[in-house]
Amino acid sequence: MLSNISLLRTATTSAIRRTMATEAAHRPPLDLYGLNARYANAAYIAASKTNTLEKVESELLAIKASAENSKEFASFLENPLIGRDIKSKQVEELLKGQTSPVTLNLMTTLAGNARLNSVVGITDSYVKQMKAKRGEVEATIISADPLNKTQTAAVSEAMKSQFPKGAKVVLKTEVDPSIMGGLQIQIGDKFLDLSVGSRIEEVSRTVV
Repeated sequence: MLSNISLLRTATTSAIRRTMATEAAHRPPLDLYGLNARYANAAYIAASKTNTLEKVESELLAIKASAENSKEFASFLENPLIGRDIKSKQVEELLKGQTSPVTLNLMTTLAGNARLNSVVGITDSYVKQMKAKRGEVEATIISADPLNKTQTAAVSEAMKSQFPKGAKVVLKTEVDPSIMGGLQIQIGDKFLDLSVGSRIEEVSRTVV
């Protein structure tokens, strides 16, 4: 009898450990909070379990692009006068067979919860998780005039010490004439303002 109880405890413990290991393997890499993150995290876990993380990412980005570029589609997502059941059915008809089950389930769930207007924010949260999974670090260089390849490479080289070892850097350049000259650099959550505009503002505050 005692032997059977011992075997049962061992089997139960092993099962719990396997379950915890499985859950850990599919857990999103970032601790994001809020309503958008809740849906994005659920989609990430479901996609991880079905080995469709990248596919779901590309599908959500396509839906986001449609929401941002199509007034008709954006109006459908945001229209509160369309009933939840009708929206769910229309979403299913639109996406069934065109997207993965994870994306379809997410979109029909959003429709049923009257949250389709949050799809852009949810997509952004999902993409954040994917970038963290890939070890990507976003860096944005803002200049008053467009940088040529040589200038971009020089700034990128100077920024290397700011990146974690082994990070995959995703570099973007933007032009903002209002900074007048110099550079503004955004690396993840860090912001470095080396613009002429900020220096003039600083001098102005000092004089006053």
